[in-house]
Amino acid sequence: MAERLALPLLLPNPPPPKPPFLNQTHHQQENPTLLPNSPPPSTPILQDLLLRHSAKPVQPIEPQVRSRNRIGRSRDLNRGKPWTHKRLSTLGQQVLNSLIDPSFDSNQLDSVLSKLFEQYQENPDAKTEFLTAEVLGVVKGLGFYKKSDLALGVFNWVKGRKDHELVLNSSIVAVIISMLGKEGKVSVAANLLKSLHKEGFSLDVYAYTSLITAYASSGRYREAMVVFQKMQEEGCKPTLITYNVILNVYGKMGMPWRKITALVDGMKSDGVAPDAYTYNTLISCCRRGSLHEEAALVFNEMKSAGFSPDNVTYNALLDVYGKSWRPKEAMEVLKEMELNGFAPSIVTYNSLISAYARDGLLDEAMDLKTQMEGKGIKPDVFTYTTLLSGFEKAGKDESALGVFEEMRSGGCRPNICTFNALIKMHGNRGKFTEMMKVFDEIKACNGTPDIVTWNTLLAVFGQNCMDSEVSGVFKEMKRAGFVPERDTFNTLISAYSRCGSFDQAITVYKSMLEAGVTPDLSTYNAVLAALARGGLWKQSEKILAEMKDGRCKPNELTYCSLLHVYANGKQVDRMLALAEEIYSEMGE
Repeated sequence: MAERLALPLLLPNPPPPKPPFLNQTHHQQENPTLLPNSPPPSTPILQDLLLRHSAKPVQPIEPQVRSRNRIGRSRDLNRGKPWTHKRLSTLGQQVLNSLIDPSFDSNQLDSVLSKLFEQYQENPDAKTEFLTAEVLGVVKGLGFYKKSDLALGVFNWVKGRKDHELVLNSSIVAVIISMLGKEGKVSVAANLLKSLHKEGFSLDVYAYTSLITAYASSGRYREAMVVFQKMQEEGCKPTLITYNVILNVYGKMGMPWRKITALVDGMKSDGVAPDAYTYNTLISCCRRGSLHEEAALVFNEMKSAGFSPDNVTYNALLDVYGKSWRPKEAMEVLKEMELNGFAPSIVTYNSLISAYARDGLLDEAMDLKTQMEGKGIKPDVFTYTTLLSGFEKAGKDESALGVFEEMRSGGCRPNICTFNALIKMHGNRGKFTEMMKVFDEIKACNGTPDIVTWNTLLAVFGQNCMDSEVSGVFKEMKRAGFVPERDTFNTLISAYSRCGSFDQAITVYKSMLEAGVTPDLSTYNAVLAALARGGLWKQSEKILAEMKDGRCKPNELTYCSLLHVYANGKQVDRMLALAEEIYSEMGE
């Protein structure tokens, strides 16, 4: 096998993240190391795919800033009126109005802000905290009007004064950093904090938390973790908000459950009590590893602590049960939810439909869609894509295409997830021409292939034992600016395993660990499947132990691979013992 697949896999290991307090440049992804220049010849279909994709100039992939709109009643106290700050004086409001005037020129900054300071210089009885409040109010006002560059200009102007230490405080810094983060200028925010730290400026937990939140919101989770660690080294104790943001980061990074609970234990030992948001985030953290039992325990602890579950709580718990293939428990959550006066939303039904679709109960999933429509809730792109994927998985292509046609006729535009599901369906059936038509339709709809698109192509070619195509697609994926993440590693492990190269599969797994990517249930199952093909039962037992240590629960696929590896390794006694253990657990 190894001789046949002579192409070494060179995965780019990302460098350790630089803390914002070291020499930091604008955030960019490392140029990925390309595969050797002599890959095996590609099929015409793959060549067509690569040529069409390469025809577009390669653009760097910038982190997407997710904008979140609050659901429910607006918290804007001004309710559409011109922005005002209760602690801003009449002169302060005049200064703000001058700054937001469309005719304002940055060269006028000195003359406009000087008026604010002259007032307090002429009044010896005025306290500097009033001037601090004025600057803070002006900065917040500029943030309201989304003028972060001008707000930073105001900050730097004040900072250039000899008396700036009496005026500027960490609250102003926190507002500036938060503002820059919301506008996607995270690197600017990090550089600001770095320079202030270097100059000896006193930074408090709110300034650090603002930068952590900015990193987390832009998907730069490792850098958020670095700031969190640095903050603690500086002697700043995290607040409840800090812990909640980091908990969310842990969940996004797929951290093992033991590390998540260790963080919560540390939080409690610091005298910081969890709130409803903490519990909701903990339940959400259980999605990745299908930790439905842990989610249920958190749910009960939340109620014991005196917090009433809300829509977010119920929907998160429903999603955990859905991803754990437990539709019955999900329905029980729905009943409790409605009993407590919470009306199910589109999010609720999508989680329920996902639970039934994952379990292959497609008739029940369609009944839920009908029930949802009966309550006046219109299916969205997630509803249709979930059903489409469910029918695809069941091999019911006509039903899947029927869902797609209903979706389009109903005016619901497909998204990249929908197209990825169609690519997977056609690819799994070996219908590469149809697969390419879907790929072309992505561009026709002004879409762009995402990481899942590339992962799907890797999986399709891997399942068809087309190892040269796997290597070729992976090469083009990196050339397009994508850095491998957990799902990519999982797909590569499975792909090389199916192609009969379990040595390459294990190499990918090692590269994944070296890159600091945490394995999940899919990773372990993919590795075990690769080891099973080679009959490497000792290594499989080590992987199982590592899996349990990380609180990642084995499932049916895990035990199937273990039985397979014992069979291929001629370990009949171990195979029979495991089978007996499985049957005994089923009888309990």
